[in-house]
Amino acid sequence: MTFAQWLGLIALVAALMLLWSLREAVILLFAAIVLAMALCTLVGAIRKRLGCGRPIALLLALATVLVVLVVAATAIIPPFVDQFGQLLNKLPQAWSLLLEMLQRAMEAGSRMIYGASDGGLPWLNDSLRRGSLPEDPGSLVSSLSGGALRLVGWAGNLGAGLLQTLFVVAVALMIAVQPTAYREVLLLLLPSFYRRRAREVVLQCGEALSAWMVGVLISSLCVGTLAAIGLSLLGVKLVAANAVLAGLLNVIPNVGPTLSTLFPMSVALLDDPWKAAAVLVLYVLVQNLESYLITPSVMHHQLKLLPGLTLSAQLVFTLLFGPLGLLLALPLAVCLQVIVRELLIHDILDRWKPRRFMP
Repeated sequence: MTFAQWLGLIALVAALMLLWSLREAVILLFAAIVLAMALCTLVGAIRKRLGCGRPIALLLALATVLVVLVVAATAIIPPFVDQFGQLLNKLPQAWSLLLEMLQRAMEAGSRMIYGASDGGLPWLNDSLRRGSLPEDPGSLVSSLSGGALRLVGWAGNLGAGLLQTLFVVAVALMIAVQPTAYREVLLLLLPSFYRRRAREVVLQCGEALSAWMVGVLISSLCVGTLAAIGLSLLGVKLVAANAVLAGLLNVIPNVGPTLSTLFPMSVALLDDPWKAAAVLVLYVLVQNLESYLITPSVMHHQLKLLPGLTLSAQLVFTLLFGPLGLLLALPLAVCLQVIVRELLIHDILDRWKPRRFMP
């Protein structure tokens, strides 16, 4: 390797190390880009429908978002917060009832296997009692002090989360006002001979993100609506909270639907065990409808992501970026699939020609 090549390699390694040290800022910037793409998608739909200029379409898009937020804050969020609080209060009761049912089932199995006996399982009873409050006042004081410290830590995390949210929203609005200018500034960091090709790849990433966001929005609305109808027919309480959670958690593939099933099952378990089983069947049916009917219908122009790759992307991005990486795993995977397909496969591997050796 020549000196220039070694210098370029060192610069590349230094740039990668710098990006790794700034990975939290990088994932926040990507979240802002995703939010800006959602706003630009809405602007494009308004311009296509009304035939107006971009400034007017942007104002109409912001007004639409503001109206939706006001309606959600007045009509949806208050009952959701109230029911969600009740839902959290019911989770420990449902967990205790589930442990009692498990204990009775294991005792019955023990009597069937080992014959007539008291059926007691001391090790299980001891494990159930471990969750009780400590009787020692000193340990109680230490537990309270530890809880206070955790509360202070949660408050600090909440403040940092609010600042990060404001940063993401502000950057997203700035990008949405002048998306072309920011894209060209990014392309200036690349060599001049490759800017045209990179511009094509960036535009394809934007189209893939737009298709994903529209599809996820329609899919989440359908899942929340179907969950609300099914829970109402089953007579499960706290329908609004469970339906909103089903729609929101549908954004996170694999993990989200599983978490959304636990809440209504816990509420149904307190009413009647058969209702919990019915809720499980209902959510399995809803997720199958979403996976095999709704999603293919609304995302037929979107890039097809294999389930194994999606789950791997969730694991990797969660380990790298934390909870925000889990939330943004799918848009990150969509963009990476476009980049790998266009840059690695089309530009490098498809043009790879083996050397011909003379006999």
